[in-house]
Amino acid sequence: MTDILDDFDENELSLLETFDHVLSRGLVISGQITISVAGVDLIYLGLNVLLSSVETIKEILLSREEAHAEISAIGSAANQLQKPE
Repeated sequence: MTDILDDFDENELSLLETFDHVLSRGLVISGQITISVAGVDLIYLGLNVLLSSVETIKEILLSREEAHAEISAIGSAANQLQKPE
C-alpha cells in the first residue's frame, strides 16, 4: 500500500510547478456561451484567453519575425532569378 502512495507523491505536480509550466509554454482557452429563451438567442459571449509570461511571448514573436524575414528573403531571391534580363 505504501508503494502506491510513494508513486503518487513522485508523480504529483504542485500548483507552483503547474503554474510555472503554463507560463513557460503558454495556454490558450477559448469558449462560447449563448443564453437563449424559448429558442431565441438573447446573449452571445465569446471568450479567448492567452496566459503566458512576457518572455515567452517575446520569444515566440521574435522567432516568427525571423522566420518571416527568411521567407521574404528567399522569395526575393527567387524573383530575382526568374526575371529575364
